[in-house]
Amino acid sequence: MTAIQAVLQAHLPVLPVLLPLFTAVLLLVLGDGAGSHSQPALTRARTVSIVSAAIGLLVAIQLAMDADAGGWRVYRMGDWPAPFGIVLVVDRLSALMVLLTQLLAVPVAVYASGGWDAHGRHFHALLQFQLMGLNGAFVTGDLFNLFVFFEVLLIASYVLLVHAQGRERFRFGVPYVVLNLAASGLFLVGVALVYAVTGTLNLADLALRVRQVPAADAGLLQAGAMLLLVVFGFKAALLPMHMWLPGTYAAACAPVAALFAIMTKVGVYAILRVHGVVFGDAAGVSARLVESWLLPLALAGSLVAVLGALAAGTLPRLVAWLNIASVGTILAAIGLFTPAAWSAALFYMINSTLVIAALFLLAELVGSQRGEVGERLESAGPVAQPALLGTMLLLLAASVIGLPPLPGFLGKLMILQSVHGAAMPWVWGAVLLVGFLSLVGLARAGSVLFWAVEPGRGGGASGASPRLLVATLSLLAAVLAVAAAAGPLKRYTDAAARQLADREGAARAVLGPAMGAGAVRPYDPKDGQGAEK
Repeated sequence: MTAIQAVLQAHLPVLPVLLPLFTAVLLLVLGDGAGSHSQPALTRARTVSIVSAAIGLLVAIQLAMDADAGGWRVYRMGDWPAPFGIVLVVDRLSALMVLLTQLLAVPVAVYASGGWDAHGRHFHALLQFQLMGLNGAFVTGDLFNLFVFFEVLLIASYVLLVHAQGRERFRFGVPYVVLNLAASGLFLVGVALVYAVTGTLNLADLALRVRQVPAADAGLLQAGAMLLLVVFGFKAALLPMHMWLPGTYAAACAPVAALFAIMTKVGVYAILRVHGVVFGDAAGVSARLVESWLLPLALAGSLVAVLGALAAGTLPRLVAWLNIASVGTILAAIGLFTPAAWSAALFYMINSTLVIAALFLLAELVGSQRGEVGERLESAGPVAQPALLGTMLLLLAASVIGLPPLPGFLGKLMILQSVHGAAMPWVWGAVLLVGFLSLVGLARAGSVLFWAVEPGRGGGASGASPRLLVATLSLLAAVLAVAAAAGPLKRYTDAAARQLADREGAARAVLGPAMGAGAVRPYDPKDGQGAEK
């Protein structure tokens, strides 16, 4: 191994954050020519952004391969020891989420280069800042920096949402900003309450320390945890904090909406990390604090969302509602608090993210070929590429519904197999009903788009450009690849779920070899700090 390879390997955990950060700064310095309509500058910005996203994908693949070997990769910023310094932690789950983010980033950057990036300034720089925030949220090892990376990705998303402007985008953009700012305020309050009781925000440290908090002092800690559930539930569009999402995602331009498919999963990830692990089975008097709330809200949210999909008047709004329904299914599995259910949730989340992103891109491809009707679910003239676009919609819809052998079926089957006890009829009934109603909604949409055509009405004169098709087809290919590699991927998610339950192993990796089940910093009710053994 050369010296350069050794350095890259040593600093690999921080590259998913630094690479998009440096790329964004470089793009801002170089400029994209959007204001002056300089084609060479715009071409240069596109090239830099796509190459950076591709390199980020290679880094993510390497991280996932390293994580699959077992253990935790801990990167201590400034070489400060945890829990006092900032740490980045890569385990199987965080590596999977970074890989999923980069799998979206490349086709999104390619699709945006088909013309959307020219409708406003600094699209690719903002895209890179969003990737920085997303990747940082997945690899950070403490709650406060989770808040910081949340703010980075949200600030970028505010501008990306209204990119290319337009009345509809500003209409939904303003409440999106206001609600997220309110959620950020609650996030800080929740973090402050947790710190006031435990004296730490390091997630590995918290997972050991919350179980030491006695019942007399647990009220404040639990109040902070419930506030965090509200914040993360808002990000994940958990009922009843979901009404902002359909209009917002439908108003965004197609590549932005496709990237936003991973944003709801940031909320899911945070719920799993904080309420599944920190406040999970080993949390003492605060164990499974959200169990009585999470499962019923997730199931109800999934059902409400699929009803919204049935009533949707446009294809992007239908896809946005299906996104909420899929998040409800994932959170229902997380709310079962078993490794088998968590593994199923992760497997299904991979499928859901890729399918929803592909559907957002496909919605615009179809709408652009339907003349003035656009993406509205109304009869119009025939599209220019009915066989290609119809087949793509059929495959993606089949995975959303859960038809074999696509990964949507495999993920839902894994979830159903993981359910036992009193929750079984509720979970089975909700998952199957959501699948059936999704079939009805998507069949209706497909019929209107491809069958209920009026030959006399004008449609798109030509098909989509190869660049747009390649980007969309790459996401569809990724969905099919998940089905083909279902066995190895399930083994990975099984191992990831088991690793999440190993709190002592995470503590030894993050806090040092001396930490673990027999060397936990004792809880001190006087100052909440504890002393090192």
